[in-house]
Amino acid sequence: MTRTVIVGGGIAGLATAALLAGEGHDVTVCEELAEVGGRAGSWERDGFRFDTGPSWYLMPEVFEHFFALLGTSAAEQLDLVPLRPAYRVFGPHGTDPLDVVSGRAEAIALFESIEPGAGARLDAYLESAADAYRLSVTRFLYDPYTTTAGLRDPALLRRLPQLLPLLTRTLADHVEARFTDPRLRQILEYPAVFLGGSPYGVPSLYHLMSHLDMNDGVLYPRGGFTEVIAAIARLARGRGAEVRTEAPVEEILVLDGATRGVRLRGGEIIPADVVVSTADLHHTETQLLTQASDRTYPEKWWDRRTPSPGALLVLLGVRGELPQLAHHSLLFAPKWRENFESIFGPDARIPSPASLYVCRPSATDDTVAPEGHENLFVLVPVPADPGLGRGGVDGGGDAAIEAAADEVIAQIAQWCAIPDLAERVVVRRTIAPGDFADDLHSWRGNALGLAHTLRQSAVFRPRNASRRVRDLYYAGTSALPGIGLPMCLISAELVLKRLRGDSSPGPVAEPARAAV
Repeated sequence: MTRTVIVGGGIAGLATAALLAGEGHDVTVCEELAEVGGRAGSWERDGFRFDTGPSWYLMPEVFEHFFALLGTSAAEQLDLVPLRPAYRVFGPHGTDPLDVVSGRAEAIALFESIEPGAGARLDAYLESAADAYRLSVTRFLYDPYTTTAGLRDPALLRRLPQLLPLLTRTLADHVEARFTDPRLRQILEYPAVFLGGSPYGVPSLYHLMSHLDMNDGVLYPRGGFTEVIAAIARLARGRGAEVRTEAPVEEILVLDGATRGVRLRGGEIIPADVVVSTADLHHTETQLLTQASDRTYPEKWWDRRTPSPGALLVLLGVRGELPQLAHHSLLFAPKWRENFESIFGPDARIPSPASLYVCRPSATDDTVAPEGHENLFVLVPVPADPGLGRGGVDGGGDAAIEAAADEVIAQIAQWCAIPDLAERVVVRRTIAPGDFADDLHSWRGNALGLAHTLRQSAVFRPRNASRRVRDLYYAGTSALPGIGLPMCLISAELVLKRLRGDSSPGPVAEPARAAV
C-alpha cells in the first residue's frame, strides 16, 4: 500500500483522501484545526449554526460526478433544496429589489422588463455562457496539463476564433457592450467575485458563470455546507482514511529530491511515499518546504501574482423574522467601478458603501437558528490585507473591523428596509483578513485563493505536482483548476489522474453502479 499523507482537512483534502483511499492508498489526513472543513468551516453559538465559508451550491454535476466516483450520489449524501428566487438584488435605499429566478425564460423576461431588447440579448448571452461552460468542463477544468495534447486537439483549435476574444477582453467589457442598465450589468458582472476577481480584471470567458445561476439553478444542502464536508469526510473514513484533527504539519520532509513524509508541530514524524498538500499553496511552498531549493513557487514568484480579495464576514443571529431578505441577497453599490478599485487598486481600503452578499439560510432551513430567530451570513469583499485586522465575538474584534461591521449592518438595515436590524442582533461574530492569515495560513489574508485572472487560469495556474520534489502534489484553491467547492473536488480528481498517469482532458470515467 502507498503511504499517503494529505496536509489539510478542507474539502480538497477530504476529497483527495476519499479518492486515494479508494485506490488502495494508506491515507492519513492531517488537519491543524479542531474541526475539518478549512475555509468551509462552521461556528455554533446559542442555538445558531453558521457556515463560515462557501454558501452557494453551484455546478451540481461536478458534485454528482465526484459522488459517482465513490459509488454514491448527491441525493444519497445530501438533502438538496432548489432556491426560488435564486437570489434577490438590492440597490441603495429607495430602489426596488429585483428577484432573479433561475430558468432562461424567467431571466429573459426580467431583463426585458427593465431594458427593452435586453431579453433577446440575454438569450444569446446565456447560450454563449452555456457553450463556454461545456467547453470548460470537457477541455479545461479536468486537464492536469501534464501534456499539451488536450490544447492541441483539432476540435479545440477550430474554436480559437471564438475563444480568443473571450480571453483577451474583460468580463466588464463583454457585458457593457451588450447591456445598458446598471442593474443588469451588475447582475452579470458580480460573479467575478466568486472567481476571486473583479469584472474589470477577469477574462470574459467567465461569463459562463451566468449559466450556473440562470440556466442551471441554485441549490442549498439542508443543514448547511457543513453537511457537504461531513458527507465527504464520512466517505473518506469509510474507505479507510484516517482523518486527524489538531495535527498541524510543520514541515514536508524531503530526502534526495523526494518527499518522505511530514513532521508535525511537537516533533511527530509521519512517514509517507506520497504527500498531497491542500494547504494554502504559498504556505506550503514558503513555510512547509524549508529548503529554498525544494520550492517550485518561491516568494519571488508570488510577488507577480494576484490574490483573491479578502473578506469581512459578519455572522448575525437576529431575533424575529426577516422576510425582506431572500436566501441569497446581493447589495450593489452605485459606484460600481470605484467599489472594485477600492479592493484591488493601489489605494486599497474597505469600500463604503460596499457591494456585499447576505445569506439567510434560515429562510430555507429551520436547523440553523432557534425558533423565532434568523441566521445571517454577510460577506463584504475587502482588500487582501491582514493588516486590516482580526474579528471577534460580540464586538470583540479590532476596532476598525467592528466599525466596518457596524456600517455594513446599518447599510443592510437601510437598503433592505429593516430599520431595527441592529437592535435585534443577539449573536454577532466578525471574521477578517487577519483571521484568514492566522487561522488558515492564507496568503495575504485572501479569502478564496489565487484570483482567476488570465495568467492565473487553466494552463497558467499552478500545476498540481511539484517540479522540485518527487511525489509531492497539490490540491485546493490556489492550484488547478481554481476557486470554489466544485473546483476543489476537481483538484482532488486531478491528483488521482496524476498518480494514475492519466493525461486526458476530461473527467475520470465513473464506475458502473448496480441497477436498483
